[in-house]
Amino acid sequence: MQPLRHFVLAVQFFSRIPVTGRLAAWAGWSPQLQHASVAHLPGVGWLVGAWGAACLAATGWLLAPSPWMPLVAAVLSTVATLWLTGGLHEDGLADVADGLGGLVPPERALEIMKDSRLGAYGAMALVMALLAKLSLVALLVGVHLQWAALLLCSIHVLSRMAPLALMQCLPYVGQAAHSKALHAAGRPLAARDLVAATLWCLPALALTGWLAGPPLVIGVALPGALVTAAMVHWLRRRLGGMTGDCLGAAQQVCELAMLLGAAAVLMRMQ
Repeated sequence: MQPLRHFVLAVQFFSRIPVTGRLAAWAGWSPQLQHASVAHLPGVGWLVGAWGAACLAATGWLLAPSPWMPLVAAVLSTVATLWLTGGLHEDGLADVADGLGGLVPPERALEIMKDSRLGAYGAMALVMALLAKLSLVALLVGVHLQWAALLLCSIHVLSRMAPLALMQCLPYVGQAAHSKALHAAGRPLAARDLVAATLWCLPALALTGWLAGPPLVIGVALPGALVTAAMVHWLRRRLGGMTGDCLGAAQQVCELAMLLGAAAVLMRMQ
């Protein structure tokens, strides 16, 4: 039952799904449990992705005759996923953009990233990321509504491997005394935890392949892997490591790259 406890903790930490009462008491908490729960971040992606896909499909079905349907469906689906996650990853993207948008030393960048106020770089990054996400999801809906819903679910799962890659490749350099992510991201995952994360992702890869074969799998996985590698290189050069905000930023950048790759492949297959 231990992996299930880890999954429940991941749901509690990475979403707004209520985990209270007896369920919370059964799951328990310790720094070790919190750290192991990060391996189930792709599992939380299944919940978030299924919720977003359901909203996308329902909106598409209700507004099918309208030419505005793809955009409205993309907006409502994105709002639904933002609500379910509390904008956790988007907040990380904005904080990283604020900290690393200017040419400041790593120590100053970490101070800026801990500031809860939104700066110009963070606002620009957040707005452009959301606009890009809405545009790409709407484009996928315009190609095929049902495929778009299933792809959205898969990408929410697969993109959550990017934070785990950062944890394996980079040391934690956040301000430990003030960090909420220290217990979760303070050290690399164990081999068994990486196996658990991979097992969450295999059905998402199979679903992607079932939709349009190997070209779509490559179109989704390759851009995600490339931008994750680029994030690792950039953060190592600019910060010397990563923080909890960097994990959220990596998920967002990876998600956008996967959406773009999926849209490019499907448009070529029309």
